[in-house]
Amino acid sequence: MTRLYTESLNIGYGERHIVKNLSVKIPDKKITTIIGPNGCGKSTLLKAITRIISQQSGTVVLDGKDISKVNTKLLAKKMAILPQTPESASGLTVGELVSYGRFPYQSGFGRLTKKDYEVIEWALDVTGTADFKFHPVDALSGGQRQRVWIAMALAQETDIIFLDEPTTYLDMAHQLEVLELLQKLNKEQERTIIMVLHDLNQAARFADYIIALKDGEVVKAGTCEEVITRDVLRKVFQIDAEIGRDPRTNKPMCITYNLIKGDYKHEKTAVPVYSAVSVNY
Repeated sequence: MTRLYTESLNIGYGERHIVKNLSVKIPDKKITTIIGPNGCGKSTLLKAITRIISQQSGTVVLDGKDISKVNTKLLAKKMAILPQTPESASGLTVGELVSYGRFPYQSGFGRLTKKDYEVIEWALDVTGTADFKFHPVDALSGGQRQRVWIAMALAQETDIIFLDEPTTYLDMAHQLEVLELLQKLNKEQERTIIMVLHDLNQAARFADYIIALKDGEVVKAGTCEEVITRDVLRKVFQIDAEIGRDPRTNKPMCITYNLIKGDYKHEKTAVPVYSAVSVNY
């Protein structure tokens, strides 16, 4: 039984339809990556699945229940989300920010219990941010801040974690650091990870399952081998890609590509890409 899936999901803003009749299943205890050009509905889909926004029609089902009918605190104990641009943590220390992840478990005056403090310490430790506990969040580097936000999500003690472009604005080393942390959480703690990524090779390297969107619809969903193909990338991004194999993981990777303009057989613009491909229009 699949814990999390959508049925005939339609999402829009006013007259504009972003996601159209979308039905997807999220594999349990796996890393799922959503790819697609800007404006195709990736972030909108994440927001609807996590109930940040409402859909026009269709259903999001978690553990056999329509999430629109699930108590907010109960839902927050099952899924956490790290948005594309987290809210400002100005004036907060690392420990204070991570403690916010315990909100779903608090009652009465909202005082932290012994259990809360234990979970906070664990989240700081597993993300390698314990040394920054009393540091202002604003004083940290981009990679350190991202790990702290992940620690806050972990403090919610959810089985499912959503991340919207968690590597944005990070350099290559910090991108790898964050993705390896998420992979570790998946492998060692069996967390279900769902994230939006722009870098195709990062998606192929770290994901067990990929959903490729275009214009609010699924073009292809499946394993890396099924999605990172010349045909799928042509349909999704209008690129003519050369697909090879990552020598370290043996997973498919986009070695280089041409941007298709008009009739791709006669008009191409070469854009060489090597170890990483980020398709972001």
